[in-house]
Amino acid sequence: MYIKVFVTPGAKREKVGEKNDALVISVREPASNNMANTRVREIIAMRVGKPVGKVRILTGHSSRVKMVSIND
Repeated sequence: MYIKVFVTPGAKREKVGEKNDALVISVREPASNNMANTRVREIIAMRVGKPVGKVRILTGHSSRVKMVSIND
């Protein structure tokens, strides 16, 4: 399964929403040291009920727009 994700790092509050067939995620972690990407993977894993190891960022590692793959 593939999911398009828009990320806002360094937000005051974490929140998850949907807009135009994409997830919109705000995380408190900064974008540096891959901290925001790690938290995004954790949030998506909890949302779909899979382990974090099954969630992989395919594109957009240094961008706010990401394509995420979830393996079965």
